[in-house]
Amino acid sequence: MKNLNRNLDLESGNSNNNSQNNSKHCSPITEEQQQQSVENLNKMDNVCQLKNLGKLHFKLKYSYEKRALCLTINRCTDLQPSKDVNGTLDPYVKMQLLPEKQHKAKTRVLRKTLNPIYNEEFTFYGITSNLLENLAIHFVILNFDRFSKDEILGETVCRLNQFEFDSLEKQLTLCQDIVPISNKLKIQDLGELLVSLCYQPIANRLTVVILKARNLPKMDLTGLCDPYVKIYVFHNGERISKKRTHIKRRTLSPVFNESFVFDIPADEGLENIRLQFMIYDHDRVTRNEFIGKVDIGSKTGIPATEKHWHEVIRSPRRQIAEWHKLRENNVTNN
Repeated sequence: MKNLNRNLDLESGNSNNNSQNNSKHCSPITEEQQQQSVENLNKMDNVCQLKNLGKLHFKLKYSYEKRALCLTINRCTDLQPSKDVNGTLDPYVKMQLLPEKQHKAKTRVLRKTLNPIYNEEFTFYGITSNLLENLAIHFVILNFDRFSKDEILGETVCRLNQFEFDSLEKQLTLCQDIVPISNKLKIQDLGELLVSLCYQPIANRLTVVILKARNLPKMDLTGLCDPYVKIYVFHNGERISKKRTHIKRRTLSPVFNESFVFDIPADEGLENIRLQFMIYDHDRVTRNEFIGKVDIGSKTGIPATEKHWHEVIRSPRRQIAEWHKLRENNVTNN
């Protein structure tokens, strides 16, 4: 099988071939980010005692002269399909360097196999030798789905501080167990969203201001996320409008301060209107990950959001802001 070489140049931001890459200029790694990464990686070590979901075979080599880390994804073996899959998978591997989170890449998708052979090489430039002992490679194995969110099959983490750096100048052949993905959202609150609403009954318009969020969950092992908000307007249960904010990079307490104006059906008021706010973590490599949602309306069944909605109805032409807790959702299309 042809070996694919993708050179991701951190310092210049350019690729050495014509294929698209997912790496860009990296900001310096702070001590706080290193500590967050260590704490989260320690949690990951505990996961490694769980069920084995197959094995990932790969090779590592570091060049002091080029300041480059070469990673070859050889193959996966004995992948485990879920019960609703007909005994086969369309797997691919995504990877990122931690704690800096800027070097990202993924393999191609291979069809209908539990033992995919990739033999794809990725070269990450701009990795100085003094960074090696703080770096780890986070691998996530996924099953491609053409019609819905890709299924996460499992993950594994390779810490570079377990190797003698001199040995990395010679290519190392490694094999690690694939384990269940750590459930980040079950062990922490989902955070809160601050929303301001203003109803203008004469113009039949509703102004929505996404102010900020706080205490969002750590969506990756660096302890950060890249959040953005989608806003949906429903009339009698049917979606009539949608908009979204910009992405805020590497923060758990994003400040948006973005205003949106929605036209409301005439002569009906807000009684049959419902707003839905969906927060996602942006990911350049795979599909964006759902964090949580807020529903605001007169029939949400949530006292805090219903109270906010009734205040907006009783106080037209006034901006009324409230914090709302994010909740889980069964539907995560983005």
